[in-house]
Amino acid sequence: MRPPPFAYADPQSVDEATGALAQYGDDAQILAGGQSFVPLLNFRLARPDYIVDIYKISALDYIKSTSDGLAIGALTRHRAVEQSDLVRDTCPLLHQAIRHVGHIQIRNRGTIGGSLAHADPAAELPAVVTALGGRLHLRSASGERKLGSDEFFLAHLTTAMEAEELLVAVELPAWPAGSGACFAEFSRRQGDFALVGAGAVLAVDSDGRVARVGLSLMGTGGRPFDGAAIASGILRGEKPDAARIEEVAKRIGESGEPDSDIHAPADYRKHLAGIMTRRALFGAMQHSDAEGKAR
Repeated sequence: MRPPPFAYADPQSVDEATGALAQYGDDAQILAGGQSFVPLLNFRLARPDYIVDIYKISALDYIKSTSDGLAIGALTRHRAVEQSDLVRDTCPLLHQAIRHVGHIQIRNRGTIGGSLAHADPAAELPAVVTALGGRLHLRSASGERKLGSDEFFLAHLTTAMEAEELLVAVELPAWPAGSGACFAEFSRRQGDFALVGAGAVLAVDSDGRVARVGLSLMGTGGRPFDGAAIASGILRGEKPDAARIEEVAKRIGESGEPDSDIHAPADYRKHLAGIMTRRALFGAMQHSDAEGKAR
């Protein structure tokens, strides 16, 4: 297996990279960690005339606190996120989910931006960004824009990124103290893509009633399924209990529109969607604190 011929550019800065993308347009593709893109090249499923390798843009490799939460540069490795005390302490849903991404060798090389831009509907990171209400930062030679997950993820392996745009960062908002988070997924083997997964965040008030819910599923359609509206309609203003969580799980299982494939039929994925929703919400409830302090 050999990739098709291509011209190669390795910019040293974001401005150089966006300049190259503006010059080459639809004929160029970005190389970050290469964990998804290189196999596509080798199988000749991708045939760009130009590859813009952003590996040397160190300015895109960071994890930092912001006034609104957490910002992560697009070139940050999965392993760096996994080992980050800042992520563990301020964004537990991401801390839990990142450990499910492939194997350690994949996480050592794969990047946050690469995974998000690839937009695999069975991937963990798009679901996490959706559950948390994150925003994706795009930059081009002509300017910048920020998109929510509902705007960014369009369909299977398809995003709203234009040909001249570069994903430079993801911003994850802080949730209130006392919020609980849980990520659950089902895969046939450790490191495989999950058949279905769910990430949940619950913010509770001082009375232990749900003030806000974040819920997203992966593997149930062409893009992350945002179940926050369904969950909020049942849980918000109430104390979370088994009956209400079961009702959310039932509604989520009925609402998804997964495809059948060689890995699982659609009905089985719907069944799993309910189970993973239940597990994620119960886990988030157990890690929340009615006193307004994280356990």
